[in-house]
Amino acid sequence: MLIPNWNGARWLMGCLDSALAQTRRPAEVLVVDNGSTDGSATQAEARCGVRVLCLGANLGFAAAVNRGIAAVPPSIDAVALVNPDVLLAPAWLERTMDVLEGDSDVASVACKMTDMADPGLLYDTGDLLRRDGGCEQRGRFSVDDGRYDRPGRVFSACAGAALYRRAALEQVGGFEERFFLYLEDVELGLRLRLAGWDCRYEPVAARHVGESSDVVPVRSVAGWAERNTLLLVARYFPVRWLPRVGYRQLAWAWYALRGRRLRAHLRAAAAALPLIPSMLRERSAVRRAARVPIAAAIPAQPLRGFAADRMGQE
Repeated sequence: MLIPNWNGARWLMGCLDSALAQTRRPAEVLVVDNGSTDGSATQAEARCGVRVLCLGANLGFAAAVNRGIAAVPPSIDAVALVNPDVLLAPAWLERTMDVLEGDSDVASVACKMTDMADPGLLYDTGDLLRRDGGCEQRGRFSVDDGRYDRPGRVFSACAGAALYRRAALEQVGGFEERFFLYLEDVELGLRLRLAGWDCRYEPVAARHVGESSDVVPVRSVAGWAERNTLLLVARYFPVRWLPRVGYRQLAWAWYALRGRRLRAHLRAAAAALPLIPSMLRERSAVRRAARVPIAAAIPAQPLRGFAADRMGQE
């Protein structure tokens, strides 16, 4: 079990408690520390049964995960990623491992993430990617009324609490470190789908604080999402989808204007520009390597509502 940490002292001990109390005990609990300054790495090092890998600087979520996976013994063939502000149900690892071990086509397992303060409120039950570039967390901010209690197929897993098949991660090259943080799990989910892998949803609970860092490095959560959406679109989306992407970008800019944060929004979009050329150069290699067409990996679907959530969950 791998826990990327950056200044997570308020929650990390609780997360480790839940990791070590699993009905199926993890082969290893590894905290990858991204240069924390709050003493959380020292706290984790003092915990029996926990290993800490200190990176010395904040390299971003994606890089921390990749470094952590490289440090895990080769005999471990599945890696659970858990944010420090997450508490896992006791059977979380047992149930997600059962899914992964029961189907060789599954690369990742998503779970039912609920709000830490109000477990009756959903945070994520698997991620969705639309042809306009928008990504949504299934069920977010809705009441946990049983609609998401059925296992099934979803687009990708939220890496705040997810299980991954190590061989699948290594096949597609791990997390995209140029994304730094936010949407790196969606981008990975797309690469896994293009490579022919599936993601399954198992409704076992993980309680999550969500976007809990006091200061998100460099730019806001919305800013990282805008930057990385543009990078994802540039690398993968066919030209025929650009009108949808343009419409979504205009809508986001309008909402930013109404919220008096248009300047920050435009700065975040501009931050993608230095990487756009490299993303465009990689498009042909992505198409050649894909086993599944992009239109099948990201099917047309309703834009909102429970009908959109259900798409592909067969």
